[in-house]
Amino acid sequence: MYVASHLFLTKGVGQHKEKLVSFELALRQARIAPFNLVRVSSILPPQCKIVSRERGLKMLSPGQVVHCVIAEASSNEHRRLMAASIGVAVPKDTSTIGYLSEHHSFGEDDETSGDYAEDLAAQMLATILGLDFDVNLNYNERLGHWKLSGEIVRTRNMTQAALGKKGLWTTVVASAVLIPPAG
Repeated sequence: MYVASHLFLTKGVGQHKEKLVSFELALRQARIAPFNLVRVSSILPPQCKIVSRERGLKMLSPGQVVHCVIAEASSNEHRRLMAASIGVAVPKDTSTIGYLSEHHSFGEDDETSGDYAEDLAAQMLATILGLDFDVNLNYNERLGHWKLSGEIVRTRNMTQAALGKKGLWTTVVASAVLIPPAG
């Protein structure tokens, strides 16, 4: 077994009359269709470096088994708004774990869904770090408090939103792709 040394974030949308094909097209747009994807839970490994999608793809081979955190949403309803988001929360001490979150939603645009996914990842990290937070505060207020504590240094998200089209399945995906160490 390995601990991922790198990860990259990616997203895509696909539309087709068949649901499975719309999912495949979303994976193609995200450029992760040529891999055997294995879904994992939401831990950002210690010392894991976040790299660009282009750099990460160069570190993988077609057909390879690839672990990922993936969010997806599908609908065949005309004009149905859907989003898939991955949130990332990186701790100050990178020798400890961080968090990734996946969020799938209907009726949320990419900014709303992305903020929510980021908030989820930050909340999960805050709880293991023992940071206090008020659930009644909005995300930006909580994030400001956490960043002032100096324990959560960075959050971000990768989000894909789309509207459904008449007569077609629409699928959105967002993923954090974990890359094993070289060698």
